[in-house]
Amino acid sequence: MKHFIQGKIGFGTAPLGNMFREIPEEEAMATVNAAWDHGIRYFDTAPFYGAGLAEIRLGEALSNRNRDDYVLSTKVGRYMVDEKEEASKGELFEHGRNNKVVTDYSGDATLRSIEQSLERLKTDRLDFVYVHDIAQDFHGDEWLAQFETARTGAFRELTRLREEGVIQSWGLGVNRVEPIEIAMELEEANPDLCLMAGSYTLLDHEKALQRVLPNANEKGLSIIAGGPYNSGVLAGGSHFEYQKASEEMIARVEKLKSIAQRHNISIKAAALQFTLAHPAVAAAIPGASRPERIKEDQAALDTVIPNEFWRELLDRELISPEAPLPYNKQ
Repeated sequence: MKHFIQGKIGFGTAPLGNMFREIPEEEAMATVNAAWDHGIRYFDTAPFYGAGLAEIRLGEALSNRNRDDYVLSTKVGRYMVDEKEEASKGELFEHGRNNKVVTDYSGDATLRSIEQSLERLKTDRLDFVYVHDIAQDFHGDEWLAQFETARTGAFRELTRLREEGVIQSWGLGVNRVEPIEIAMELEEANPDLCLMAGSYTLLDHEKALQRVLPNANEKGLSIIAGGPYNSGVLAGGSHFEYQKASEEMIARVEKLKSIAQRHNISIKAAALQFTLAHPAVAAAIPGASRPERIKEDQAALDTVIPNEFWRELLDRELISPEAPLPYNKQ
């Protein structure tokens, strides 16, 4: 699976859906072009990102590229209808399009979602498809019922499409570890690629280490790590898990930053390389809404981090001793 993804980092397009702020069209286009110019060839998107806005922008930005030269993934579980619906203030994509988004994990809705995505992305095929947000953070106590709908609907349709060669791979795209943990044990599901956002990071990795990654590695399930900067708090932002970061979390980040500065590295480099060090992680997909962020990601990937930095984090119990670390040979 890992050979399908060229390079260690891809491009997550949630910010292009006007997440947190309204992004000018030219800035969005320039950011995708910057990703391409820096060698990124894996692009991930979803209908949920701005009610289709991110897909539209990505499709336009890639429309003059050879389709065989890049890998593309999107998600199912939501589709658009013509009815308009104004977003509430404070919602994640309040600055996105105002098309009503319907949540539906059935088989018919899965095919409808894919058809709409192909049109917005201006392409005739998808490489990977993820079942999106089928977890507690979006569905509360109803998440297991929604999971069951997906099991008998989306999972079966995506398995069929994979068997027919229409898509290469499918899996879950979630912010929680439990749905992936369950899906790995379902014989009839058999996902081969899952996007786990914000759950295996420098700040938050215990659950993933205990409940997903060892089993994923054993089963050959590749993990795409979304949100390696935890919604931006590890990259100079103020959000953690798509909400304003708590004072406790900010204090933890500042502690990590001070250690990084003492070793003459950026916290962004430490965060990205920590996530990529696990053998089950095929790639990380940071999001970006400004071209200069792409350059920063590449610099973070190329930074040589001294082994003493990781040893200090271990000594101060800021990371799990079970986490594989990107030690340099010295």
